[in-house]
Amino acid sequence: MGRFAPTKLDLDGKVILVTGGTDSFGRRFIETVLERYAPRKLIVYSRDELKQSEMQIDMSERFSPEKLKLMRFFLGDVRDRERLSLAFRGVDIVIHAAALKQVPAAEYNPSECIHTNIMGAENVVRACLANRVQQVVALSTDKACNPINLYGATKLASDKTFVAANNLSGDIGTRFSVVRYGNVVGSRGSVIPFFQRLLQRDVQELPITDVRMTRFLITLNEGVNFVLSSLEGMHGGEIFVPKIPSMKITDIAAAMAPGVATKVVGIRPGEKLHEMMISADDARNTVDLGDRYAIEPAFVEYTRAPLVGGRLAEEFSYASDTNDTWLDGAGLMHMLGEGAARERRRRADD
Repeated sequence: MGRFAPTKLDLDGKVILVTGGTDSFGRRFIETVLERYAPRKLIVYSRDELKQSEMQIDMSERFSPEKLKLMRFFLGDVRDRERLSLAFRGVDIVIHAAALKQVPAAEYNPSECIHTNIMGAENVVRACLANRVQQVVALSTDKACNPINLYGATKLASDKTFVAANNLSGDIGTRFSVVRYGNVVGSRGSVIPFFQRLLQRDVQELPITDVRMTRFLITLNEGVNFVLSSLEGMHGGEIFVPKIPSMKITDIAAAMAPGVATKVVGIRPGEKLHEMMISADDARNTVDLGDRYAIEPAFVEYTRAPLVGGRLAEEFSYASDTNDTWLDGAGLMHMLGEGAARERRRRADD
């Protein structure tokens, strides 16, 4: 099942809802759950009817009629609390993946980003509590740690909202946790598909924002496994951070297009040279769990067993430029090859 895969998670008979379920993560998460488990119901909650229609067609070509009977497609926006409350009735587990994610768009349209990422998070929390949802995992981003752009700031506020929600659940018992990871290899909006599109047009050079830039990298399958295993191990209030490799942007370009020249075009508005997932201040409350870190809540007014793991050094921080694990060109191509192989297997099964 791959890296970060859960070992004892049982989703059979559960009703699971994914906000933003038609996006890259949501689709892969839903496919994975259908392949591995037998949930009672699997609900896609999103606002784009075209994406939902396309997803239904794709799913009908991939899965048996028995599996498709488990699926529900619910049109709605996380900005709409009443619609969320309707959708969450009878739901056991919520995976909150809906967000506005594009950094430049958020810089230009701050109120839209705030309404979806912050107020939407508050709406999800209230709907979960109103419907006595058992477990909630919210997806975050490395940009939420020491944010310098609006997207990162809104996701930090979202993270704080979900962590603090555990103090509100009382006898309802809903538990909320967060997962935070880096750039997803091959997902929409990442640099790799962007380079691939340029190379298909036979460009003579690839644009590089800054030769010093580094990024954390994780595959889509690893991201799904990480969410599932965090769901398995959560106690409530944790921000789970995977141990994943870093890579230089120049090495990404060299691996994908050997011999093709690069051109420095400058950093985009709100962009960092290096990404960070755990700051030195966060490290005081962070536990090393082996294949991941967990930032535990600093303020707890609910019953919660502490996670068992090693404590970090006083000045520890987890950043893409000081990471202990690095990916080279061969490693990146292996990552991309694994994704392509999975897609070929999927098509062969259709």
